[in-house]
Amino acid sequence: MEQSEAENISSEEVLQHHLEEVLELLNKQTLEETIVRHQPMPHHDLVETMLHRQHQAALKQKLDQLHSADIAYILEALPLRERLTVWNLVKSELDGQILLDVSDAVRETLISDMDPEELLTATEQLDTDEIADLAPDLPEEVMLEVLKHLNEENRARLESVLAREEDTCAALMDFGMVTIREDVKLSVVLRYLRRRGDLPEHTDKLFVVDENNVLRGVLSLRRLLVNSLDASVGEVMSREVVYFHLDDDAADAARAFERYDLLSAPVVDSERRLQGRIRVDAIVDYIRESSDEERLAQAGLQEEEDLFSSIWKSAQNRWMWLGINLITAFASTRVIGLFEDTIVRIVALASLMPIVAAIGGNTGNQTSILIVRSLALGLINKSNMKRLILKEMAIGLMNGIVWGGVIGAVAYLLYRELDLSLVMAAATLLNLLVAAIMGISIPLVRDAMDKDPAVGTSVLLTAVTDGAGFFIFLGLATIFLV
Repeated sequence: MEQSEAENISSEEVLQHHLEEVLELLNKQTLEETIVRHQPMPHHDLVETMLHRQHQAALKQKLDQLHSADIAYILEALPLRERLTVWNLVKSELDGQILLDVSDAVRETLISDMDPEELLTATEQLDTDEIADLAPDLPEEVMLEVLKHLNEENRARLESVLAREEDTCAALMDFGMVTIREDVKLSVVLRYLRRRGDLPEHTDKLFVVDENNVLRGVLSLRRLLVNSLDASVGEVMSREVVYFHLDDDAADAARAFERYDLLSAPVVDSERRLQGRIRVDAIVDYIRESSDEERLAQAGLQEEEDLFSSIWKSAQNRWMWLGINLITAFASTRVIGLFEDTIVRIVALASLMPIVAAIGGNTGNQTSILIVRSLALGLINKSNMKRLILKEMAIGLMNGIVWGGVIGAVAYLLYRELDLSLVMAAATLLNLLVAAIMGISIPLVRDAMDKDPAVGTSVLLTAVTDGAGFFIFLGLATIFLV
């Protein structure tokens, strides 16, 4: 491939190309082995074994050329049988990192295919913070062996992280960092870094601590390089430090990284003793995972789902909110049932009432998505909540007047009945007000109950706006048209 052509190929295209090559090798293996299996020939088993080994060698050669993250992507895109075939050909030294890179659901299938010795070997290749990420999915006996193989310092670190809540800064931090004292000269710091030979990944600053490991400040690599080597660390370091406590919310840390353009930040305990650091790549992973979880929750999925998991397991994952949706749908039909006589007398109502419910649901979803996002960013508090509610109600009123007028005019053009068009306009106005109120209330109430405001909001909101829309429209029709 020419250099100019290579530069025009995106990383996604390269990844897709790798996946297609692996699929081609797997399909070729299946096809040729099927043909050989049905061919009468001498030494049939020997030929089949040699052919199998040949395909396995070609597939392994391809996998050996790939990055662990690329292999993780390929594993997620393969059905279970082919996934395990590829997994068993991956270099053992990549096992631990791949287990970290794949989704939780796929990790479960890979771990279930590994014996305890393989899991222990894979885990021993990881840093302490990475072991903590993998720990919830490991069998208890494997974790006990892992703890036995760690030195006292790393065992204490791992136990400390595992004792913390999942969405805290402690769960995001790692222990790869460089600490220095403020009374040493920059020339000494440089000699020390050269003797180390390398630096932990994403090192943009050194952490300045005292003899008790209390954080005193940070020394950026830029300041280290541009200042006189005769200056002391204390003279050039920054004492204004963005840092986090172990139990701080991970979402707060993510917002701080965005606000201050951080690459790394220290994590301290209650006495400001340095415990670890958070890197920007951990923040990116956290944001991506949180975004994925929110999208799944909005769709009514209880947890992340393996694309190729069993039909039974996938169906169960979707049952809870489907059941809630079914109950609310029946409730909406009972609302319609209350006005059967009205619908029979005015047939046009049957074709018009879904419009009122639909526009209300759309308005409510717009409002709820805005509120959920604002809650995630920490923008809503007691001081501005009342103003926000009044604003959304005003928007609902304005939209109701504008779009109620449009819908009423369309209804008049279709049926040439002024009373019917006025009922449509009024019902739209009232339902948009209800939708705005519920779009605010549902996520705020769930947040006040310490529940994820994104989970189930759309299902509950649709139920309320549908039921309210039908009731308002048919109720007004019963009063003014019958």
